[in-house]
Amino acid sequence: MLKTSLTLAAMLALSAPAMAQDFTIRAVANSNEEDEDYDGLQVFKSHVEAASNGRIAVEIYMGTQLCSNGAECLQGVADGSIDVYISTSGGAAGLFPYVQVLDLPYLMQDDRIAEKVLAGDFTREMRKMALADSGDTIRLMTIGNTGGWRNFANTKQRVQKPEDLAGMKLRTVVADLPQELVRALGASPTPIPWPELFTSLQTGVVEGTKNGITDIMSMKFPEAGLQYVTLDGHAYMAALWWMSNQKFMELPEDMRQVVVDGFYQLQQATFASPKRKSIPAYEEFVAGGGDLYVPTPEEKQAFADAAQPVYEWFTSNVDGGQDIFDLMKASVDEATAELQAERSADIN
Repeated sequence: MLKTSLTLAAMLALSAPAMAQDFTIRAVANSNEEDEDYDGLQVFKSHVEAASNGRIAVEIYMGTQLCSNGAECLQGVADGSIDVYISTSGGAAGLFPYVQVLDLPYLMQDDRIAEKVLAGDFTREMRKMALADSGDTIRLMTIGNTGGWRNFANTKQRVQKPEDLAGMKLRTVVADLPQELVRALGASPTPIPWPELFTSLQTGVVEGTKNGITDIMSMKFPEAGLQYVTLDGHAYMAALWWMSNQKFMELPEDMRQVVVDGFYQLQQATFASPKRKSIPAYEEFVAGGGDLYVPTPEEKQAFADAAQPVYEWFTSNVDGGQDIFDLMKASVDEATAELQAERSADIN
């Protein structure tokens, strides 16, 4: 009887509709499951696997088990050992210096403008640049968000004007542009790896940083002495999602459409996630005794004025910097005009 049942089960399995996974996409994020990157990948996985009717499987690797930093992970994308990787602009600047345009301060005023710009032709043009510069190996799929907006935070004092940062040791990534910004504001840039930042704040190796509130609270930086946050919103925390171009182009056209739509869903999820997560993060920061300061429009303009040398540095020193800056500025101006028209129509 048992033999008959096993034979029948085998026959049913062979006669069932083929649901085998024809393709597997290995996606890497050097973060954790509390991060917006993970939220985006979960949405991407759900859409792609369902819309492909099971033909595409998405495997998510959080942390550093496949690669540990932007340079290493992007090399993995280029050589095909990794299919999808998310980086900040700083993490990709070594290979594509012009992506630092996303870190230019005070260029995009709010979420609606940033989301319009990043969902439009600006991203498509940057995709063409990255494909050309990588020998058609690394494809920019979309640009989302990872943590909201960068703000100045420190262990010393409330920051209301650029002069309040004078001489302060601020943590930056290794990329040039964030260091130039810190110098322009009179502070001292100190590149520190992210995993070492808590201890560096605690011991005074650095006295401040440039991060979003969700990162500040998830890493428990207030426990290291970080008690002052100024909501100047100097940079949108863009997340660049890269894919092996060979892997993408090997997919049938209908499956490429599924993947493209999956990245759209991912982008929308990462746009939304920081907005929700920032609410309890701000509440927790203030409840713990943190000082949260919102600059006046005049104070914010003073920061923007002090940061002007960063634009000059970028357009003069970054290969392709002037072209990508002009494209970004035009995209921001267009998005701003569209939003003004939409808001006018909605309130009248």
